[in-house]
Amino acid sequence: MDKQVFASADAAPAVGPYSPCVGTGDLVFVSGQIALDPDGKIVGYTPKDQTHKALDNMRLTLTAAGLGMENVVKTTIFLQDMDDFGAVNEVYAEYFSEPFPARSTVQVARLPKDVRVEIEAIAVR
Repeated sequence: MDKQVFASADAAPAVGPYSPCVGTGDLVFVSGQIALDPDGKIVGYTPKDQTHKALDNMRLTLTAAGLGMENVVKTTIFLQDMDDFGAVNEVYAEYFSEPFPARSTVQVARLPKDVRVEIEAIAVR
């Protein structure tokens, strides 16, 4: 299997031993994006602010792979608190248009760096 790794210097750095984005064949997998700036500092503390930054990081990472948000076919959203679902949806709708990607949203006990939102994606070239 041939794998390509993609990263953007303008997006959040990996916070562990993983690639920000890996492509193989027609599929591109974007690792969970959180609200970090390129220096690894948290950006924003509200669910909306953190969702904007996570999705901005996703957009930058997809751009590094030669893709855009329109190429995303599936996302998974991890929330620290399911009460943030509505606020996250408002921001999410600014980044995606119909036909929307398939999506799962789950509440988790804890996220990296104690952020409120993490979003991963699968895209097709």
